[in-house]
Amino acid sequence: MAVSAPVRDLAKQQRRNLRGLILMVVVTFITAVILVLHRAWMQPFDQGVDDLLWLLRDLLLALLFIIPIAGIYSLVNQFAFWEGWLAGIPEPSEVLAGPSSKSQAGVRRFVIYLDGIHQLERDHPPRVSTFLEELQSRLQQDHHLVRGLETYTVLQVGLADDHGSAWFWRRLFALQEHHPNALIALLASVLVQANNVIKVGISSDRRYGPILNYELALKITLRLVEEGFDPAQGSELVLLGYSGGGEMAMGVADYLRRICGVPVQIITFCGVFSGNQWLLDLERVTLILGSVDPVAALGQIAYPGRLALLPFTKWNQARRRGLVQRSMIHGMTHNGSRGPFSERYRSQVIGRILQVLDQQQRT
Repeated sequence: MAVSAPVRDLAKQQRRNLRGLILMVVVTFITAVILVLHRAWMQPFDQGVDDLLWLLRDLLLALLFIIPIAGIYSLVNQFAFWEGWLAGIPEPSEVLAGPSSKSQAGVRRFVIYLDGIHQLERDHPPRVSTFLEELQSRLQQDHHLVRGLETYTVLQVGLADDHGSAWFWRRLFALQEHHPNALIALLASVLVQANNVIKVGISSDRRYGPILNYELALKITLRLVEEGFDPAQGSELVLLGYSGGGEMAMGVADYLRRICGVPVQIITFCGVFSGNQWLLDLERVTLILGSVDPVAALGQIAYPGRLALLPFTKWNQARRRGLVQRSMIHGMTHNGSRGPFSERYRSQVIGRILQVLDQQQRT
């Protein structure tokens, strides 16, 4: 697959932007660490401070240190991959160079599930796994569900297998799952999800998002080939994103369309996304929403490009062309006992997904 001159120019510009950002973040972080260490440890606290305040101080310092480190590592890791320093995903021309050894001639649609920020590894939590198993059992025979994609890494390995930080993430996962102190387990969970939130933020950014989105599109393409995808057969791709997976779906959709050369549509449920990406060449974007979902509603406020007051944004252009469809489920919230993976709403959400697929088939 030949790379056009505009794409090469964009790649050069993204490299310059990313180098500048990494340098700025590193300098700012080092300065902040020096100041915090000087104030927190070089000058002793008053003797009257009780243990609770000490604990709160230590937890706050841990968050102030580890979350920026995760963000810096995320940027450096993507930059290293972009520059070709890391082995993993081949060039686009190599990914689809030949027919797949598992080519599935009867598959008309590949439904690709992108999980929310709670995802820790390839295996989904029990409620999500139950949801996907029911979805797979109700899909038509010519639909193939692709699951187990680690949405918030660009390499073919998960956080626990990343050669640069596996020691850290494995320890964090162990603390989250097995530590007897609920506060420590909660802190570990927050730090893991903070890494995924950072990835969602990068994906939505107009300067650095194209790098992450392009890399993730390549990763998804490679997984599709492993699942038997062959672009010559003209199978359609359906990106199914939950929560932050909706943003990742928006980010990779147009890249997947151009790399694979097949139609792409997006279905999100309880999706949180920016709408900053190019959507006008997609088949359709369907939003399955809960009427009492505060997290998805917050996304409409956090990302100005989705406001109706700004008619020329990419999101509003897609809406005016009739590409965006909404489906509301009354009483459903973002997660928990009234979320899309709960027994109360699971079948209803799956029914809406199947309804969208059936409508698209008839059109």
